[in-house]
Amino acid sequence: MALGEEPRHRLAVVIGAGGGLGRALVEELRGEPGWAKVVGVGRRRPDDWPEDSRLPFLVADLLDEAALADLAAAISTLGAPGLVLIATGLLHAPGVVPEKAMKGVTAANLTRLFEVNAVLPALVCKHLAPLLPRDERSVLAALSARVGSIGDNRLGGWHAYRASKAALNMLIRCQAIELSRERPLAICAALHPGTVDTPLSAPFARASRAVETPRAAAAKLLKVLHQLEAADSGGFFDYDSAPVPW
Repeated sequence: MALGEEPRHRLAVVIGAGGGLGRALVEELRGEPGWAKVVGVGRRRPDDWPEDSRLPFLVADLLDEAALADLAAAISTLGAPGLVLIATGLLHAPGVVPEKAMKGVTAANLTRLFEVNAVLPALVCKHLAPLLPRDERSVLAALSARVGSIGDNRLGGWHAYRASKAALNMLIRCQAIELSRERPLAICAALHPGTVDTPLSAPFARASRAVETPRAAAAKLLKVLHQLEAADSGGFFDYDSAPVPW
């Protein structure tokens, strides 16, 4: 069964739906006919979230396990997720900037980036992966970053961000192995979205680098997800479906 093929009670769930790329993914999924509902999840409901019964928004603290257990229960009352897409991430924040050299690394920045980029997705997987159907194709995916590739790292720098995304990639690989045992039709993957015109990338996007709009990037990522097969589970792919080295 293709991703989103069966509309009966099939859900697409976007974690981090209040962010620039997360919101664009919701809008793209909204236009696909195969979903009964597209569920947005975030720490707060955006003020301009549409009043649409097909687009429920669930509020949850994604680092709180009790809140995640409640979230899983709420999602299960809406239907069965055919897609869970984790679109959260942190590169910079007040007092948090990518390091140019190891001398810029601090325990506080490492802890914060690992918390958002690795711990949070792992906890989401822990609580939501059991909701995936056992006998139908489904997808659990997380937005990673090419700079999290150890094999592709030739420039150094951005130590905490690179390391946190590398940790995310390992966690996704581990989750894929677990899913293969009980849900052999499920696909679990890490995705590199490229450089997207969002607040996360804006301070670091160079004029010479192709920068995608959130909607264009979302469309490409969903195309990748539609094309993945069970044999691809545990992989790391870019927005053009090309494998990214670990």
